[in-house]
Amino acid sequence: MNHFARALTWLLFMPFAASISFADGPRVLPTGEKPDDWRLQPLKDLNGYFPFKPVEDKAQWNKRAEHVRRQMKVALGIWPEPTRTPLNAVVHGKIEKEDYTVEKVFFESVPGYFVTGNLYRPKGFQGKRPGILCPHGHWANGRFYDVGEDGVKKQIAEGGEKYEEGGRSPLQARCVTLARLGCVVFHYDMLGYADSKQLSFELVHRFAKQRAEANSKTEWGYFSPQAESHLQSVMGLQIWSGIRALDFLETLPDVDTKRLAGTGASGGGTQTMILGAIDPRPATIVPAVMVSTAMQGGCTCENCSLLRVGTGNVEFAALFAPKPQLVTAADDWTREMETKGFPELTKHYQLLGADENVALSAPLQFKHNYNYVNRAAMYHWFNKHLKLGAEEPIVEQDYKRLAQDEMTVWNDDHPQPAGGRDFETKLLAWLTEDANKQLTALTPNDEKSLRQFKEVLGGGIDAIIGRNVPDAKNIEYKQSFKNDQRDYLEMAGMLTHKVGDEKQEQIPILFLYPKDWNKQVVIWVSSDGKAGVDADDETIAKLMQAGTCVIGVDLLYQGEFLTGDEPFTKTRKVANPREAAAYTFGYNHSVFARRVHDLLTVASYVKTHGLAPEEVVMVGLDEQSGPLVAAARSQARDAIDRAVIDTHGFRFGDVDDIHSVNFLPGGAKYLDLPGMLAVAAPEKLWLAGEPELGMDSVLTAAYAASDAKENLTIYTGDTRGIQGQQKLLSAAVKWILPE
Repeated sequence: MNHFARALTWLLFMPFAASISFADGPRVLPTGEKPDDWRLQPLKDLNGYFPFKPVEDKAQWNKRAEHVRRQMKVALGIWPEPTRTPLNAVVHGKIEKEDYTVEKVFFESVPGYFVTGNLYRPKGFQGKRPGILCPHGHWANGRFYDVGEDGVKKQIAEGGEKYEEGGRSPLQARCVTLARLGCVVFHYDMLGYADSKQLSFELVHRFAKQRAEANSKTEWGYFSPQAESHLQSVMGLQIWSGIRALDFLETLPDVDTKRLAGTGASGGGTQTMILGAIDPRPATIVPAVMVSTAMQGGCTCENCSLLRVGTGNVEFAALFAPKPQLVTAADDWTREMETKGFPELTKHYQLLGADENVALSAPLQFKHNYNYVNRAAMYHWFNKHLKLGAEEPIVEQDYKRLAQDEMTVWNDDHPQPAGGRDFETKLLAWLTEDANKQLTALTPNDEKSLRQFKEVLGGGIDAIIGRNVPDAKNIEYKQSFKNDQRDYLEMAGMLTHKVGDEKQEQIPILFLYPKDWNKQVVIWVSSDGKAGVDADDETIAKLMQAGTCVIGVDLLYQGEFLTGDEPFTKTRKVANPREAAAYTFGYNHSVFARRVHDLLTVASYVKTHGLAPEEVVMVGLDEQSGPLVAAARSQARDAIDRAVIDTHGFRFGDVDDIHSVNFLPGGAKYLDLPGMLAVAAPEKLWLAGEPELGMDSVLTAAYAASDAKENLTIYTGDTRGIQGQQKLLSAAVKWILPE
């Protein structure tokens, strides 16, 4: 007998408790006590601990890798990828050196946005050569970085550099040496640095406060609620520009496309690590001073919503396995890499039969750097794995640094393109239109296209919600009380969902169980939690009179999760004072998503632990619960047999506060709420609040492609006023109850 069956059997035959009256509905816990739920603990932030636990077999890893890689792409706004528009690359201003050349490059990663940088090419080599991306990282002035005379002298004294001239720019030093070793090197700008000025440095790397002028339902800017709901971030644009930089290298006639690589330090290490994880083309990478179990990247350009929820940088590095990877550490947040992170990364490579393909360079006497010592380790690594054929040991030689006016790509013949607020708005408008075109084009018309539709939209929504139906074996129920109300039993208890080895989620739950049960269960979701399920309510009473068991639940921050009288209207945020959503939601699910998790837990429990219910129906009819049930319906599969939803016309794209209880990063990306409902086809759905949802919509198309038009009922009655709501409730109950 399962848990729920035992609980109900016990309740049916135990002595009845005295009837208990509660002002706010029946309580599971004593007044003032909250559920023992890990989600009430302090939020995780970028300075948390991010261990990587290797799995035990390849099949398990392949499944995990697919999940994490998709989550990364969704978070970065590249699931599906933006349209690969023409690069329109311009290469000009060649500078001749004795054994290499330097050219100036710009191209469009998306229409109107220009990636800028310098292209280093070797002299004296035959045939196609390896191509290496070099993102620069957070050094002052980026590609134009100069540590100065005093700075380089100090580094020479410490043993970090060798030459007063070349050592002043460790960025140029690695490009020059790699070119001398026979590589084609593209040294390109991060957003807001050097020649990349269309989006300002202050916006991209120092964003601190939400901008009223950029928070609009039709014309928005980066970091706004609308940008977040469409998964548009400066990190996403920066990574996409890196992907297009690989495209650029592939167009060069002297580049061997089978020998592409990448290396960068600090923020450049983040870009290298992310590109290695999601793009299959690099053959080897060296992400410097960034891979660790500690701080994950402090800049807004290294963070985006959803990216590191349940994962972190060491696992990102693991996604590159079994291909060769060297990581470096210093006296910074990577200092413990030798004992925390790298042993697990090594074990992971061993699982894949490639333990010789991972290494760590950890000269911890140096602060955060990509100095001569770590560069030497990188040259050796690339020499070995790109088959450069250089004689070892490779000793970096001095060179004449280029000045800023020699490196800049803009001049009278190639004027700097316009940027600023108008450009930012137009850029995001293009990204939105492009994504909508791609996703709308997936509107299904047959079984095959329906599968693709669900793979793309469903895969994106899956990453956004971050939870499928949990395994029932991890859910337990503990009864708190029972009241005999003549025709039904009023029962309440606590659902506990074990999440991993140490975490648990708890959900106070109420059962109104008719003694003459008809084998149907209705999970009635209310903005008031389980207090919104009242046996004296006319609609609830109708269901119970028909023999339907009605369940009410306190979702996270509802009912017993609250101790005061103040309503929960603003979600928590991490201690970081900067108002970028990614600092909170890049590491933690939103409250909206976590409430959906609760609904999936309840559905799993009721479906699998009950007295064999013949049907489970989930209902959300108020403005807050309708969207929650819609999102749960998208993930629940057969744990919910039917859903009853009034959306009230809600759209995630209309949410104008990143700490609204309805804020969901990515919620608008996959055709918003109709897209969520569409991926659940052909499951039975009664839908109100969408009077303009015509027969040509993605939702109706999904049901038609499923050959299940009869499973979709769209209520078009007037829902205004008391009479309109009464008619809606009457129609919903009529659809719910068995004939």
